[in-house]
Amino acid sequence: MKAMLTIRPNCENCDKDLPYDSTEAMICTYECTFCQQCVETTLKNVCPNCGGGFTPRPIRPQVQLMKHPASTERIRKPVSITDHQKLLTRYENILPENR
Repeated sequence: MKAMLTIRPNCENCDKDLPYDSTEAMICTYECTFCQQCVETTLKNVCPNCGGGFTPRPIRPQVQLMKHPASTERIRKPVSITDHQKLLTRYENILPENR
């Protein structure tokens, strides 16, 4: 069986609800999940966990949700602005595909 996205239910930083069909959910390559506002303002497109960039999370079709439901486990790890500044200094001006 192939691994699939967990479809996490919330923003790790601000805890905003991000249901499976949210168009505001953004993920990095490791599926760290943040809302679009946090990605654009606080994180500046630099993942605080891996330093990668973000892309919109795909929406799982409803018919597939019955087979592979979205996660209900909330992950909350508010970003330390001080620690994140170190990553921003290193990566903010480098395109994600070149990091």
